[in-house]
Amino acid sequence: MRSLQRTRWAGPDPDLLRDVALVCLAGGIVGVSFGAIAVAGGLPVWVPVVMSLVVYAGSAQFSAVGVLLAGGGPIAAAATGLLLNTRTAAFSLAVAEHIGRGRLARLVGAHLVTDETVAFTLAQRDPERRRAAFWISGLGLFAVWNAGVLAGALAGGALGDTARYGLDAAFPAVLVALVLPALRRDAPVRRAALAGAALALAVTPVVPAGVPVLTALAGLALHGRGRGQGRPV
Repeated sequence: MRSLQRTRWAGPDPDLLRDVALVCLAGGIVGVSFGAIAVAGGLPVWVPVVMSLVVYAGSAQFSAVGVLLAGGGPIAAAATGLLLNTRTAAFSLAVAEHIGRGRLARLVGAHLVTDETVAFTLAQRDPERRRAAFWISGLGLFAVWNAGVLAGALAGGALGDTARYGLDAAFPAVLVALVLPALRRDAPVRRAALAGAALALAVTPVVPAGVPVLTALAGLALHGRGRGQGRPV
């Protein structure tokens, strides 16, 4: 059976490669912005570069650098980044079975878990394609993000903040497009997403930036309940 499954595997879907390329393009642009902002604010080039290799979390990196540039210490910056990146713990559980069983695969795969890789993975219908989607998007995004950060850091403040051109909206737009198929075909996922979105919108005016995303994870409770009721024990 395993050999038959391998025979049927005809490589990654061209649509998947196209979508990954688009997300990588957006990621590279945001990476350039991050590197430029960090260096223009007074940080040495190696700080955003090493942070991108070791931390590899866009929102957490922007927040940590923002704390540093505002005069905060490294502990406060690290705490802010960790808080914003807490959501990846839940994301890791969602894709753990699709990363691989080897220790090295799990170690590297855990580092590549992002909003985008999870969205690409769960949008696929079978295990083989989910594993391929995870690694293609994960490695591609990691390479492009770090290349973008290095380019932005070397360019310094000459580029400015790309967010003023509206390019920061690229990631949310692509993510919405990626999750729409799952929302259409999976009622428990739809209920969880709607509940999480409503909760995040409700708390946005009264909590710091980044916290609404963590609050939205409460919608996962509805997803688990829907799965448990929809399948026989």
